[in-house]
Amino acid sequence: MSDDQHEHIVVRNDEEQYSVWQADRALPAGWHAEGKRGTREECLAHIDEIWTDMRPRSLRERMAQNARG
Repeated sequence: MSDDQHEHIVVRNDEEQYSVWQADRALPAGWHAEGKRGTREECLAHIDEIWTDMRPRSLRERMAQNARG
């Protein structure tokens, strides 16, 4: 079965990084379903809309802490 025929989901890890995963497969450790389901292309388009800051969460937090002094 081609990748286009599978339903996909948007997944996110604890560092708030996103990916696409086949809906019928078990999620890898450390990844959680975000709720968006659809074709691979639909899921990628959703990620493109919501993932505006590619930096991992820990880096964003460290940078914000450093900016506060």
